[in-house]
Amino acid sequence: MQENVAVVTGGTGGLGRALIPYLIRRDFKVAVTYLIPDEARRLEEELDLDEDQLMLRRCDCTDMEAIESVMKEVAETLGGINVVAALVGGWAGGRDVSETDPLRFDRMIDLNLRSTFYTLRAALPHMLDADWGRVIAVGSRAARENPAGQAVFNASKAAVMSLVQSLATELDDTNLTANVLVPAVIDTRATRAALPYADYMHWPKPSDIAAVLDFLLSPASEVINGAAIPVYGKV
Repeated sequence: MQENVAVVTGGTGGLGRALIPYLIRRDFKVAVTYLIPDEARRLEEELDLDEDQLMLRRCDCTDMEAIESVMKEVAETLGGINVVAALVGGWAGGRDVSETDPLRFDRMIDLNLRSTFYTLRAALPHMLDADWGRVIAVGSRAARENPAGQAVFNASKAAVMSLVQSLATELDDTNLTANVLVPAVIDTRATRAALPYADYMHWPKPSDIAAVLDFLLSPASEVINGAAIPVYGKV
């Protein structure tokens, strides 16, 4: 019998740490990719799970061979892959198009689009072997409203949303669905550090958005495919 297995890339971040307890309550085995060892150690301490419940692997998700290797190991060790939550991403702003250098452009494409594409491409062969599956990624309200001073971020997240919705069409004849969450901003330590003068009182917390993700894992969500789900909060 195949196990229920979820892969959460960038799972040591605020949203990943909020999502993992929901997965555990649904009897998933969870594999998490990370880059910073201290964050992985903190996650292990917070969750206090057995090794057969939580697998942590250091992985640069912008490296195709690296993420393929992790997905293969997860499927072989934990018994398949049903869910992939592609949470790796980043923000960079403060520059108009005429002032944006190629390194910043490359960074946003790598963090947001390339990491998502590589993650989904590596996971899908294993997911298609399962009886059911869920693909989840993260877009941005900025990709819809296109605020000034962050064009490459806006464009990279718009591409993520298009990628996932295109994948959803490809999955029409399978038991897999693909949806993308669309936050405006998430109240994490990193976001507060990036926007130190913002009013964060009404920002949605990672736990608020993780609850929406939890619904997407439920049987009740099986008719939702190709959705871009706004999770703006009150901002």
